[in-house]
Amino acid sequence: MEQSKVMIGDKCAEIYTYESPDLVYAMNWSNRRDKKFRLAVGSFIEEFDNRVEIITLNDETGKFSSDSQLQFQHPYPATKIMFIPDKEGNCPDLVATTGDYLRIWQLTEEGTTLQKLLNNNKNSEFCAPLTSFDWNETDPKRLGTSSIDTTCTIWDIEKGMVDTQLIAHDKEVYDIAWGGVGVFASVSADGSVRVFDLRDKEHSTIIYESPQPDTPLLRLGWNKQDPRYMATLLMDSSKVVVLDIRFPTLPVAELQRHQASVNALAWAPHSSCHICTAGDDSQALIWDLSSMSQPMDTSLDPILAYSAGAEVNQLQWSTTQPDWVAICFGSKTQILRV
Repeated sequence: MEQSKVMIGDKCAEIYTYESPDLVYAMNWSNRRDKKFRLAVGSFIEEFDNRVEIITLNDETGKFSSDSQLQFQHPYPATKIMFIPDKEGNCPDLVATTGDYLRIWQLTEEGTTLQKLLNNNKNSEFCAPLTSFDWNETDPKRLGTSSIDTTCTIWDIEKGMVDTQLIAHDKEVYDIAWGGVGVFASVSADGSVRVFDLRDKEHSTIIYESPQPDTPLLRLGWNKQDPRYMATLLMDSSKVVVLDIRFPTLPVAELQRHQASVNALAWAPHSSCHICTAGDDSQALIWDLSSMSQPMDTSLDPILAYSAGAEVNQLQWSTTQPDWVAICFGSKTQILRV
């Protein structure tokens, strides 16, 4: 839990590190302005008993601490964690997690309580594990999950009820991202990026398909500042594919400077042309896409590169403090000032 100074490009970087007792995977920033340096971090233990820690950086000491009162047990490793997208703190302090089910937790001074356990498969006692989810920033009662059973489910979490369930793909769905109030996209083991509009649930638009048939697409990021753009990752690939939804099928750029598989990506929450990517080469790279020459630009170099201590499994860009990015590798969570 130390502060360190490392060179990134030509400048000295401000970095704070928290070490958990176990390997970590799921992680995200709190979105509240009054809880700036607060993150949730989920353990990755290949057993039933896992946990989620709530950690906070003390500005003055430069040290992270884990609040034992807020830590909670989690069945199986969480596949994703998000705090409610509520910057002003008008809503209850909620955290959502996915794994076997979608769970909504409430944080209070007294501790953390499970508010809702949401199961979209009413016909069976068995669940199809959830791979990911995204919380709708414009309409925070709406949350979309993706599952290995080929479906995406849109929940009304206030009512605790399914709003819509769609068979989204031909194979497992690995990630989902909102692009507006009623529009979301998903990626799948079938190798496609598909966009759905909840006003027309019968149809979807295929924006991209893997060049090699049936190469799974694992992650999807939708650019919140310029919703024409999204980015996706191919399984076991060192490239990041950037798409313009106005020109389906052909990427506008491929980011090709990672030396090993890319695991995570995050668009800048405050800029339409910056994206961060991280992977098994232990690198987190920040790219400026404003110089993209269309189409299929493969010549871009990152503007910043940070070398972590091991393969980077997770990456999140803070929405309330856009000059901070968080990464996870091994049992460490690190925040970097960019």
